[in-house]
Amino acid sequence: MLPRILNLNNEIDNSIFLFGARQTGKSTILRQQFPQAINIDLLDNSVKERYRRNPTLLYEMLRDKPEGTLVIIDEIPEVPSLLDEVHRLIVESGLVFILCGSSARKLKRKGHNTLGGRAYPVYLYPFVSAEIPDFDIDRAVTFGMIPPHYLAKNPTRLLAGYINVYLKEEIKEEALVRNLDAFQRFLEVAALTDGEIVNSSNIAQDCGVRATTVNAYFDILKDTLMGYRIPAFRKVLKRKLMQAPKFYYFDIGVANHLLHRKELVRGSADYGHAFEHLVIQELYAWLQYTHSEETLSYWRTYTGIEVDAIIGDARVAIEIKSAEEIQRRHLKGLKTFADEHPKSRRIIVSLDKISRTIDDIECLYVLDFFKQLWSKGL
Repeated sequence: MLPRILNLNNEIDNSIFLFGARQTGKSTILRQQFPQAINIDLLDNSVKERYRRNPTLLYEMLRDKPEGTLVIIDEIPEVPSLLDEVHRLIVESGLVFILCGSSARKLKRKGHNTLGGRAYPVYLYPFVSAEIPDFDIDRAVTFGMIPPHYLAKNPTRLLAGYINVYLKEEIKEEALVRNLDAFQRFLEVAALTDGEIVNSSNIAQDCGVRATTVNAYFDILKDTLMGYRIPAFRKVLKRKLMQAPKFYYFDIGVANHLLHRKELVRGSADYGHAFEHLVIQELYAWLQYTHSEETLSYWRTYTGIEVDAIIGDARVAIEIKSAEEIQRRHLKGLKTFADEHPKSRRIIVSLDKISRTIDDIECLYVLDFFKQLWSKGL
């Protein structure tokens, strides 16, 4: 398996919760980085059932281990009652835990012990470009960056199975929604609005449910790490700005599958939407992995002038275009943004292979932009 950007050795001064959507590589990264740790795999049904029947087995097994001993519990949400024993072992024996899972929702929803601040969350995302030798932008745009999907010979079949497993194991078995058919329809409608401003009323109408239900569905996607909202940039100086957030699935491959987009062709509208999503996905992961305190937002006026990504308090403004030749008409959004925020660094990311500067706007080929992002930052 390819080495990952996230180095958990830098994170475990204390115990941590390692969260990540299904198949992002949580178990693999733990085996790679901590081969000597005590590992308890709750995906093994026989192991899971023993601990479920008698959670104190964990305490009995570990209470005599030396202080600082590292223990990994994979899929802790499967037996959340173990958290009481984990808490006791941290306090009494000074053990360090990495508690792994695909969602914190199961723990929060049932009111289980979340260790009272003795463990903090760390998140693993799909592949980023810097983790992949000979990174293929077209493959990433089409099939996404979930590790098994990007590396597979037949990603389409894996993506179909991914959605089915999510619906069965995360949604149906946990009884997160009453109407699974409506939720499945919502997943498809949410994909139609992927990267667009969220209008809960319109989505509710398309799904045949209430707007409050749609908002609850979006919360489920967020809590199960299947998607996130990007807020609007709210610093109003001259122009009236949109205030509603945008929604993105956590991986462009998932959105493509739900929209039945299989072979994306450069120059098409579908490719352009997917390309924008991929760059946002990369930016989102970079901000999280670098522990940045800056936010990721977008800027759009009521007249429709837009900049796709704003970093921090207008420190960096990024427009994303899938064009293979950048022309001055592509710079309109960034030039308008500069009227209000002249000190911002302005970048347009595209498929134009000739990186250059036009009117104080950096025009960066997408692969050059990704390399800069992960080597020097923004």
